[in-house]
Amino acid sequence: MNLTPFRESLPTLSMKTTLRILRLLALTGFCSAAAPAATARPPNIIYILADDLGYGDLGCYGQKKFATPNIDRMAREGLRFTSFYSGNTVCAPSRSALLTGQHTGHTPVRGNAEIFPEGQEPLPASANTIPEVLRPAGYVSGAIGKWGLGFVGSEGDPLAQGFDRFFGYNCQRFAHRYYPPYLWEGRRQVFLPGNDMHATTTYAPDVLHAATLDFIRANRAKPFFLFVASPIPHAELAAPDDEILAQFKGKFPEKPFPGRKFPEWGGEANYGPDAAPGGYAAQARPLATFAAMVTRLDRQVGELLRLLDELGIADNTLVMFTSDNGPHVEGGHDPEFFRSHGGLRGVKRDLYEGGIRVPMIARWPGRITAGRLVDAPFAAWDILPTLAELGGAKAPAAIDGVSLVSTLFDRPGQAEHEYFYWEFSEGTPRQAVRAGDWKAIHTFAKAGEQESFELFNLTADLGETRNVAAEQPLVIERLRRYMAEAHRLNARFPLPCDK
Repeated sequence: MNLTPFRESLPTLSMKTTLRILRLLALTGFCSAAAPAATARPPNIIYILADDLGYGDLGCYGQKKFATPNIDRMAREGLRFTSFYSGNTVCAPSRSALLTGQHTGHTPVRGNAEIFPEGQEPLPASANTIPEVLRPAGYVSGAIGKWGLGFVGSEGDPLAQGFDRFFGYNCQRFAHRYYPPYLWEGRRQVFLPGNDMHATTTYAPDVLHAATLDFIRANRAKPFFLFVASPIPHAELAAPDDEILAQFKGKFPEKPFPGRKFPEWGGEANYGPDAAPGGYAAQARPLATFAAMVTRLDRQVGELLRLLDELGIADNTLVMFTSDNGPHVEGGHDPEFFRSHGGLRGVKRDLYEGGIRVPMIARWPGRITAGRLVDAPFAAWDILPTLAELGGAKAPAAIDGVSLVSTLFDRPGQAEHEYFYWEFSEGTPRQAVRAGDWKAIHTFAKAGEQESFELFNLTADLGETRNVAAEQPLVIERLRRYMAEAHRLNARFPLPCDK
């Protein structure tokens, strides 16, 4: 294992700490040896999924309070989507829709169903995921970052879902912490030096980023699919006290967040009545910290792009950057201050545009024309058939997505969706459909209340401020039919209409 690149990719850690991490990862065998180069091969694919990054949190989507020059560079050198949708409005179902190519009326995991002490509702063994689809085409697949679709040893374990390598947070609840005691390398814990309930030494996103770069180096001579599921910028809000954070200190009108520390990391006690919301730690500078976290993510993207250039594989690597849902409001984050929603209505856990419309950028030098904009709507469940076509693999029949290859390469013949569908069973259950310019949101009735249907024309009213349902009964009738057609019973995540 070449320690130099890994060491250089952890600039915020001491040499002693870095070497301890290197020894731990070397013991786990995370970095595989490179295979002999093939004479012809399909493209490498890197899919970067930020966590709770809003539509307006990037410079190329209008962010003014801090800069994201490397991600903006991706947009200049590639393709930027203006109407791309996440799989859902919260973490686990959004990832399930992405990996299975099925919207949340069909995908197996449709909510953040917690399993204590560690883990979430697992993807079933019957799920057909992106890495499983790509494997017959010769791909090696890695997942680095936040998983949240089944604990170690379950049928949803990433190693049971087609990934050859996994390193990161298996449990998305544990990913609330940026200085965790350990991460998972496959089915083995890797303890991080100096981290416990009273000490914060090793910043997990730096370790994850170093592992990301090492995976690329180790597999540069074979086709690979790399799922980079960064925990940034989800709460809790935390960042190293370094030169990145320093540039934002004193810049914003801070309102400290009064979170608390807890005796058991990641445990169920973090979610009781005496816990801070979400178990998030206190943060004296939430605004500066959020800006520093996104800035750090942007720098990591820049380092990844530079590595592709250094290795001479950029021209055969598709890099995509997006987010799993709209901006969060936890841990002291203020999406209104940053305009994280990009002027759209709603945030995470909403089915308004602000909860599900996300940034999406695709870069492939020499293949994707630089500087293009795509206004046509697409969604996360389109990624599986897209990557299958690019990789020379066969997509499963039972999916809801369409391949975006024609759009990526600016060719005619792009398949379009008759409609897009989302459902969300947490809290007050809801459904949403977009068909052309029309967007409908169905909110099921609470006890003693009436159900509601809202209808918006997104071309005339992107902010979803004027409900025109009463004026368009025929449109409402059609969109109701789509909702009924799209929803399939899932006993683990039922809707009131299933009764």
